[in-house]
Amino acid sequence: MTKTMIATATLALLFAMPSASPADTVRHAPPFTFASAEGMKSLASLRGQPVVLLVARSAKSKTLRQQLKNLTSVYHDLSSRGAVFVAAIAEGDAAVASNIPFALASNGAVVAAAYGLRGDFLIAVIGRDGNVDVQTEKALPGKRILEVLRNNFDVQEKSRRELPKGPPAQ
Repeated sequence: MTKTMIATATLALLFAMPSASPADTVRHAPPFTFASAEGMKSLASLRGQPVVLLVARSAKSKTLRQQLKNLTSVYHDLSSRGAVFVAAIAEGDAAVASNIPFALASNGAVVAAAYGLRGDFLIAVIGRDGNVDVQTEKALPGKRILEVLRNNFDVQEKSRRELPKGPPAQ
């Protein structure tokens, strides 16, 4: 092989390789508003708190009901970590029948579109930083949601400890 062929092959490999791994990709959560005891709030007002967002075509969605059962088993652990629970129902303004206190998104159809609902259900776990940590159209086990929140919290705490304190040195 000539040097030119080796250089060409090397460049082709470099351009074929992704520049960032999926773990390095940041996806900011699309904004939404919801009713709370204090009035209308936005996702941005929850920065610093994890959010479990359930989006369903209907409040009677079979997958939504399964996800509610999965959340019940870890609700106390999630709430002790400051998790806020929000539901967005795309068709109608039906409340979510659950022992878990869910805030209801003010325009479920808009939230469903913003999060790309294709089927009848999706769940998004939004970290304290406002980024979507996981999103899927399948019901997640409660322990998996708790694991996502723990991992996100640990990573962010480590990042904070590694940040320089005070103004940069001149």
